[in-house]
Amino acid sequence: MSDNGVFKDSNLFSLNKSTYVNLRWIAYAGQIITIFIVQFILEYNFKYLICTSIVFFSILTNINLQFKIKENQLNNTTSLIYLSYDILQLGVLFFFTGGITNPFIFLILIPAVFSAQYLHFISSVILVFLIIATLIILTFFFYELPHPGGLHFHVPDYYLYSIPLSIVIGLIFLVYFGFKFGEESRIRKKAYDKIQELMAKENELLSLGGQAAAAAHSLGTPLSTILLTVTELQKEFGNNHKISKDLELLISQSKRCREILQKLSLNPQIDDEFLNTNLSLNDYVNEIVRSYQEISKKEFAIDLENYKNPISISKSVEIIYGLRNFIGNANKFSKRKVEIILISDNKSTIIKVRDDGPGFPTDLIDKQKLGEPYIRTYNKENISKYGLGLGTFIGKTLLEKNLAIINFNNSKENKGAEVTIKWDNNDLKKI
Repeated sequence: MSDNGVFKDSNLFSLNKSTYVNLRWIAYAGQIITIFIVQFILEYNFKYLICTSIVFFSILTNINLQFKIKENQLNNTTSLIYLSYDILQLGVLFFFTGGITNPFIFLILIPAVFSAQYLHFISSVILVFLIIATLIILTFFFYELPHPGGLHFHVPDYYLYSIPLSIVIGLIFLVYFGFKFGEESRIRKKAYDKIQELMAKENELLSLGGQAAAAAHSLGTPLSTILLTVTELQKEFGNNHKISKDLELLISQSKRCREILQKLSLNPQIDDEFLNTNLSLNDYVNEIVRSYQEISKKEFAIDLENYKNPISISKSVEIIYGLRNFIGNANKFSKRKVEIILISDNKSTIIKVRDDGPGFPTDLIDKQKLGEPYIRTYNKENISKYGLGLGTFIGKTLLEKNLAIINFNNSKENKGAEVTIKWDNNDLKKI
């Protein structure tokens, strides 16, 4: 088996080496202490030299793991090998110390539960079968549990057989839930990695936009000087047919350059303060809507009737990208119109993004799945547009990171999708 073959996405199925090594040190210390207490303090006779040798050999494997393997993350195959060894090591120890009747027998579950959270499902299945086989062997073949000389420990057969049965049931239960939690954790990790990738690109674009704006600001003064000088030359030498056309060309091209530079600025109407980054949410929305109007034939309506208390905040790439995701989704699903309603008072600020499309799938709303990554609806209508919910997850995560509360509903007015984004004004001022 290789990580590139059976185990796909092996970078997601791995163990942290330092954590695993430390857990093994704790386990071996516990085993040595238990062996010494039973042999030298309780003075129960058992094959303690064999058990001690097994533990010391295991310590050597841990030293090899710690110092010979350089990777910080153990891949799926390596992890499977070491966890399998841990199960066999425990199985041999239990064989010499009472088998299935040993009160520590439940510890044999740990490697499989550990695997279920961090490794591939197939690895967990292999470890489960290995544990079950070990339990069956330990039920029928084992040395007696260490005990005082005058006491013979014995349990009825029905009780003896019920112990491995209960352990197997617990094993399956714990592995199943461990795998489910691990799967959700991996899905969110992939989604968060996607957010980091997108935000890195967005920051790069913002940096380029800032450089372009700075260039526009810096070039504005010399360009104005050139235009003023050429205009004066045209007044003085405009009757000279040899240079009049050249002067007209210089003036027209200078004006064209000024128009281009104005488009590079964040706000062409402001000459010296366009680098100011304090914007209201209305500014955010207008900027995003303007970008979609250039490529979309849909109607965008911005309602500011109840927007009474605009609050200016520092420009945030995360808020821009989060709002852009929801407005982009509304544009994608709407039939003709996208409504954006801004509401603000002394306590809170709300943005509602509403479209006249088919609305959110009812199965996702009912199960409150919206906003989770990599989900699918069972609604076959428009299923090709719905995707895996990654865009909604990104938008929700970025806005919630900036103290917003997000709600998803289907509009009562037109049955289309409606996203409500709410900030407490005190929180908004902290951004």
